[in-house]
Amino acid sequence: MSASKATAANRFGLGAKPGELEGSGDGREILLAQLREPPPLDEFHGLPSSAVTMTREYEQLSAARAGRVKAAPAAMGDNASMPQMSGGDAMAPVQPAGEAVDVDQAGERADQMRRELRRRQLDEFAARYRHASRTDRPFVERLTQFWSNHFAVSIDKGDTRLYAAAMEREAIRPHVLGRFEDMLLAVESHPAMLRYLDNSISIGNDSAAAQRAELMRRERRGLNENLAREILELHTLGVDGGYRQDDVLELARAITGWSTFNSREAKAAGERIPDNAFTFRKASHEPGERQVLGRRYAEGGVEQGRAVLADLAKHPSTAHHLSFKLARHFVADQPPPALVKRMAQAYLSHDGDLRALYRALVESQESWADSARKFKTPNDFVVSALRAGELPVGNDARALINLLSSLGQPVFTPRSPAGFPDTAADWSSPDGLWKRIQAAQMLAARIDPKASAPYQCAVSVLGNAAVEGDFAIGLRRAGSLRDGYALLFASPAFQWRI
Repeated sequence: MSASKATAANRFGLGAKPGELEGSGDGREILLAQLREPPPLDEFHGLPSSAVTMTREYEQLSAARAGRVKAAPAAMGDNASMPQMSGGDAMAPVQPAGEAVDVDQAGERADQMRRELRRRQLDEFAARYRHASRTDRPFVERLTQFWSNHFAVSIDKGDTRLYAAAMEREAIRPHVLGRFEDMLLAVESHPAMLRYLDNSISIGNDSAAAQRAELMRRERRGLNENLAREILELHTLGVDGGYRQDDVLELARAITGWSTFNSREAKAAGERIPDNAFTFRKASHEPGERQVLGRRYAEGGVEQGRAVLADLAKHPSTAHHLSFKLARHFVADQPPPALVKRMAQAYLSHDGDLRALYRALVESQESWADSARKFKTPNDFVVSALRAGELPVGNDARALINLLSSLGQPVFTPRSPAGFPDTAADWSSPDGLWKRIQAAQMLAARIDPKASAPYQCAVSVLGNAAVEGDFAIGLRRAGSLRDGYALLFASPAFQWRI
């Protein structure tokens, strides 16, 4: 079965750029070649680490408290507010006793730092879409964004807001062509995930911290199951992967103590910002042996949880769950079972190596079948339009962010740990289609007046086979460049990955 460059660019990539389909070449080989080099990270150099951001966040909260102003984060809008950090007093900003405070100066400083944090978040978003719009390795970027949605965190939860984009950059991009086990560990120990699913405040019921709280008659926080449940249900085994409630509880106990540094620790460190925002709190860790999926794990502090994650990454149910989701994302809403089985076998036989999993996807005939088709999510539609129209993404991505929100897929805001949905039925409602037509008109209005004719652009990015009949006639007869590009972006040929 032939593997065309057009299919490689549009079914597996982010949509072609003008000129990308020129010349000869096999689609399979084009995709496999993109997997051979380390993931591209140049666009993201210079962005601050999560540890740096967390230090600045605590400074902003302390200044806001001192200045008696409401603390607000780097959020999607100017009116968003920063909630108190999870963890109560242990996480709250601290003003040293006896230190004189100029309230007006502290308030002004807090407001300035709020604007700085917001600017940094916008820088993250702009870098993401700048890279997506012009990368020459779009298959790798598409995979990156797939895993980012697989390990979904949502910035509508306030104390996650500053870290979702950083998690994609720090925990997913470096591992997208490596082993799933390494990506899994990096994600589950990232501050975005630890805060989003409340593991940063999870305390073992028999831990030293719990016993101390009881002796001092303080409110006693207990075990939080959120992260453990989603690791099993969403991140590894899948909802039908064979785990039980006892496994959730035991995994939750194994990862007690997995947290982030707090404001007191940040202040004590001064300018010596930690390399990583992750902290293991031994006093919060539930002591003792754990048993997950019938396997026993000896007491070992932070290593106990890591050992469980390593075994979950190698589990056959994980192989099937990941393979099904990837095949559904790239091939069809109901992917062929034979394809899923072949991918899972490749994953297991190569010790969870993601390149092997991707190769099985690319090399399978089912992935290139004429019947394989996927309806683009709003994010993929917008990115493919940016690429096809060669539309620049500047340093301020607010217009792009607002556009994606209007289409129903706000950046890093799935509002559920399950992530954004990935089937045509979820995105093809009448209202959704009407909003895409409006978005197509908005995007077309930004096309350079010197751009190529709409028909030529369509052939260049979709291939000759996709531009024919009434569609081709409409593009040729468009009354203006803007009308022609609006027709191209709104067309079924552009909305579907075929």
